[in-house]
Amino acid sequence: MTHKKKDLKPEDMSQEQEKEIKVEVLDKEPEPTELELMSKERDEWKDKYLRSMAEFENYRRRSTQEKTDWIKRSTEKLALEVCDVLDNFERALLQMEPEHAEDKFVKGILLIEQQLRSVLLREGVKKIEALGAEFDPGLHDALAHIPSDYDENIVAAIIQNGYTMNDKVIRPVRVAVSNGNELSKKQENNEE
Repeated sequence: MTHKKKDLKPEDMSQEQEKEIKVEVLDKEPEPTELELMSKERDEWKDKYLRSMAEFENYRRRSTQEKTDWIKRSTEKLALEVCDVLDNFERALLQMEPEHAEDKFVKGILLIEQQLRSVLLREGVKKIEALGAEFDPGLHDALAHIPSDYDENIVAAIIQNGYTMNDKVIRPVRVAVSNGNELSKKQENNEE
């Protein structure tokens, strides 16, 4: 038994039949033309191209930044090693007797030390001046607390020099921090 759909006029159709026909019509999308297909494919390729170019640009920028950082780190390492040599020059010159200050040999050593300092300054390396300054954990590394003539929490002694390079601390100053004047503390305790 076969049922043939007969052509129904809108007035002969029930509401359900009308909905079915509308649903069938809505479900069927018109076939895209070749031009529309090619335009869609072109847009997909263009999107892939733009994404690839953006990824490559990010890679290039990241690679350049990594190289710059590597160069800075290697320069910092070399600068720290030269700073150690400069610290040794400073220690050696502190041992010099005042009567030898006019010797040609001592003058030559002083010139070499000054030249070394100027090379470091050209590279942005500066010594951190800490003696008598308030303790700053960003610049100083406290190794001891000692009684001194300085007020409490003031750097009383430098154990090892510290340096910055381009305003970044590459080695903090190792210091001894003052506990305050012991005599004045004892006097304050006795007065109480």
